[in-house]
Order: sequence, then C-alpha cells, then structure tokens
Amino acid sequence: MGELQSIGAWWMWVGFGVFVLAMLAVDMFLLGRHGAHKVTVREALTWSLVWFALAMLFGGALWGWLDHSAGRELADSKLMEYLTGYLLEKTLAMDNIFVFVMLFGYFAVPLEYQKRVLVYGVLGAIVMRVVLILLGAWLIAQFHWVLYIFGAFLLVTGIKMLLFAEHEPDLTKNPLLKWLRNHVRITDGYHGDKFWIYEKGVRWFTPMFLVLVLIEASDLIFAMDSIPAIFAVTSDPFIVLTSNIFAILGLRALYFLLADMSERFHLLKYGLAVVLMFVGIKMLIVDWFKIPVAVSLGVIIAVLGTSMMLSLLATRGRKPPAAN
Repeated sequence: MGELQSIGAWWMWVGFGVFVLAMLAVDMFLLGRHGAHKVTVREALTWSLVWFALAMLFGGALWGWLDHSAGRELADSKLMEYLTGYLLEKTLAMDNIFVFVMLFGYFAVPLEYQKRVLVYGVLGAIVMRVVLILLGAWLIAQFHWVLYIFGAFLLVTGIKMLLFAEHEPDLTKNPLLKWLRNHVRITDGYHGDKFWIYEKGVRWFTPMFLVLVLIEASDLIFAMDSIPAIFAVTSDPFIVLTSNIFAILGLRALYFLLADMSERFHLLKYGLAVVLMFVGIKMLIVDWFKIPVAVSLGVIIAVLGTSMMLSLLATRGRKPPAAN
C-alpha cells in the first residue's frame, strides 16, 4: 500500500482548477458571443497556437517554481515528464479528431453548428479525465500490480489498432445509436445548433443530440486508453492531470485546423498504434528495466513525425474532400 506522491501543493491544484474554469468560460461565452458560425482556419490556427503557448508557459512556470523550491534536478525531471505527457496525450487526441470527422460526416452536421457540440465534448472529456486520473493514481498507489493490467491493456489496444487501422466502423450497427433511435423522439432535421426542441409540449431531440452523445461516449473510450498511457510516463497526479487537460483544451481548435486534412494523415493511426504498444511494453517491464522519460519522448516524437511525414508523402497532390 502506498500514498499518492505529488509535487502539487493544494494551492497549485486550486490555481490550476480556477485557470481551467476561466479559460472554458472564455471559450464558451466570450468567444461564442457571435453564435453559430463556421470556424475559419485562421481562427483555429490562432487558438491552437494560444493553447500550445499556454501549455508551454505553464511548463516553464512549473520548472521555475521547482527549481527555486526543490532544486534543478527535480525541476528538470518533472518538466521532462510534463512535456512527454503533454505530447503523448496530444498524439492520442488525434484519434478523437478522426472520430469527430467520421461522426460529423455521417450526420452531415453543418460546419457552423460543429463548434457548439465540440465545446460540450471537450467539457465531457475534461470531467472524465479528472475522475479517471484520480482513480488511476489511487489504484497505482495502493496496488502496484495495476501497472501490469494497464500495460497489457495498452499493448492489446495497440495491436488491435494496428490490425484494424483501415477498418471503418459502421455507425448503423452502433448499439448506442440504435438504442437512442428506438427509445428517444428524434427530429428529421436540424433546428439550428439546438440539442432538443418542444413541439406541443413534447420534447423532441435533434440529430445534434445524437452526435453529442456519441462524442461523449467516444471521449470515455479514448480516456480509457490515454489515462493508463500517461501513467507510464509519470505517477505524479498533478503532472498527469495538467498535461492531460492542456492537451484536451486545444482539441477543438486542432479539429477545425486538421479536419479537412484528416485524409492526408491516414497513416497516423499506425503511428498511434505503435505508440500505444511501446507505452504498454514500457509499463510491463517497469520493474526490470525503466525506460528513461527522455527516451520515451524521443520515441513518441520519432513515431509521430515519421507517420505524419509518410502520410503527407503518400497523399501528395491529392485534393481534400469537400466540406459539409
């Protein structure tokens, strides 16, 4: 039995929580004051850079505080864990984007309505990750052998992803979608970006509601992959949480930046599979051989960079699909 070991003092947890809530408020209310509109590439790029800059500034501030209060060695070590965790989660978040593209295409969601449903998707992802991170940290602290379960799960998931990378899921057979269509009143078309409407006192759900439910369900599934993966990098709950949340906060902007280019990164799924397998093996051998965090960071960068470069080379000259 163990105790949770973390560099995060109570005021750091509270401060980070306040920061996240403030940024979500800005994203939902201040930036949403224009209502439903098509997010431009320029807007998506700007916000992607803003989220990345904030993540790096946080890492720099964390390093500075630890360097001052605990020494250079710990500061360097925790910064490397944070950067590796952030890149790992950002890499795995790419799989979310592939699913978003598939869902929006299947339901023919107009571009100007996609922004709102993604805001709630990000909110759901954050809540799920906070719960799973705290639960995972507690389990690992109490039962070290849980690491082997996480490792085996990631290894199997990576192998399945590698084998079925080209497989396109058939949403018509999705059990959750079938249940919703059989038990919930669904309108034939969209009513702006509303999730439901009332007609003669009866609530009808719109196709946007179906999209939201499937996005939240996919968020939960992806969290089951990403949370165990980052515990292969660090067992510090504060590092796990902050790197995870910063990666998720930029997910919506990254979607609008890369959605039209998703076909050009078709080999990235193979890269994600290799990353998951590497992380799974790292967890399985942790008691016999500890792979340095710097090596993990290098492997993730190399695999991600190689799969993206090969994807771009393989699809060079190919026109992107028409937008919804």
